[in-house]
Amino acid sequence: MSKRAVGLQVIGIGKSFGHFTALKDITLDIAPGEFLTLLGPSGSGKTTFLMVLAGFQAASEGRLLSDGVDITRSRAEDRSFGMVFQGYALFPHKSVAQNIAFPLQVRGVAREDIARRVDAIIARVGLVGHENKRPAQLSGGQQQRVALARALVFEPPVLLLDEPFSALDKHLRGRMQEEVARLHGEFGTTFVFVTHDQSEALSLSSRIAIFNHGRLLQVGAPRDIYERPSSRFVAEFLGEINLLPVEAIGHCARGTSGLFEEVRLTAPRHENLNGSAVLAVRPEHMSVSAEPPAEGNGVPARLAGTTYLGSAMRLAFATSSGTPLTVTLPSEAAGRILDRGPDFWVTWSFDNGFLLPEQS
Repeated sequence: MSKRAVGLQVIGIGKSFGHFTALKDITLDIAPGEFLTLLGPSGSGKTTFLMVLAGFQAASEGRLLSDGVDITRSRAEDRSFGMVFQGYALFPHKSVAQNIAFPLQVRGVAREDIARRVDAIIARVGLVGHENKRPAQLSGGQQQRVALARALVFEPPVLLLDEPFSALDKHLRGRMQEEVARLHGEFGTTFVFVTHDQSEALSLSSRIAIFNHGRLLQVGAPRDIYERPSSRFVAEFLGEINLLPVEAIGHCARGTSGLFEEVRLTAPRHENLNGSAVLAVRPEHMSVSAEPPAEGNGVPARLAGTTYLGSAMRLAFATSSGTPLTVTLPSEAAGRILDRGPDFWVTWSFDNGFLLPEQS
């Protein structure tokens, strides 16, 4: 971990614009050196929260501490956090080296030290040979590297990134994700990253914070949030999900069960459900069989369509009540199954489903 990485303590932060509440009672601890991703749909409050962390927006209520020091009213320049904007915000009239040197110059760093640090970070982000080019002469990925280098060259305690890959094509976006992960590992700086791309959040983060309508809904490791979301919104937002409405909820030796189309389905124990709920299962955790399962859960369903994805195939099913189910299987296995006819059992293990309140 970088010696300068700090932890942030967010205590009851709120932000209002007139009568509109953009953030409501956000409380969150950000550990030194972690990679925290703020994830949510457009308008969920994640970018507003990032601007409050940066000091570009003043919180309407609550407190923000940096390693225990109250910085709630500190100006952005006094916080000295690094920032990578969605549009890069490079100086068009300055060269790559001059853009990267700028934050060191405004901090009064000696000229020889600036040259040494700029050369070092240019090498670390793979821009050797491009030092004298201007931004317009660079590709989108190269401009993004300049923006990252400029934000990291003064060794900030926190780096804030506001959807930095949104302007890049899919291939280049993947490469830049790898680059950011590498730089985080090398620098050890605390990263707070905003995105609406679920796969990006899952692949990059040490933890994910899910936002919606200005509220923080869930915080946790990517696997925990993906496999055990706390609400129906989180389950549906973070990847594909099958939702089966169940009734007559009750506890049993294996966990908690409910009825779906007269079939009793079981999931890990859930204490706080009343009357009805939904049983959620990810498509990749389901399988397809010609017969009901001897162990685990299963529902009869009819094949409604297929989508070829290369190495995998997405199979669309419908149950007798019309509930849609999606199953993702390797293409070779799916091909063998499709020859058996339209009627199947969609199956999954007890542990691969989870119960959620019907409304959340």
